[in-house]
Amino acid sequence: MTPEMKDRAAALLDAYKAKGLKIATAESCTGGLVAALLTEISGSSAVVERGFVTYSNEAKTDLVGVPADLIAAHGAVSEPVARAMAEGALTHSRADVTVGITGVAGPTGGTATKPVGLVHFGLARKGSATVHLERRYGDLGRETVRRRAVEDALSLLEQALA
Repeated sequence: MTPEMKDRAAALLDAYKAKGLKIATAESCTGGLVAALLTEISGSSAVVERGFVTYSNEAKTDLVGVPADLIAAHGAVSEPVARAMAEGALTHSRADVTVGITGVAGPTGGTATKPVGLVHFGLARKGSATVHLERRYGDLGRETVRRRAVEDALSLLEQALA
């Protein structure tokens, strides 16, 4: 991750720490990159409660309780699944704010309706409605899609403090 992203992560952690809030992640296409970025910062254990890497459909169900029938009905890369991942991470952790990320990083796996570069995010916070964000980055290469997804996850976590 870039030095700018590390600085942004450090500022985010400081803001969460000041409010006494904890974060958890449920990551699929990013494979734990959000949690990895946050935990690169010394003292992050005061804020980062845990991270779930839910790459497979079974992991989404087993680790954060996404109903298998929801995945079957909408596909793993969908708004309902991203919301369920974030809500499940909230339920299965001691965090106050969670982000769920599921998408098609590429270069394979895309379809006409779910192209490479499509990423869905869910942001859950205790006492608030779950927020959804959809991004269509395009087929920019796996690394770029994943990096942009991390950046958008940080933005959602920042917005949760507002």
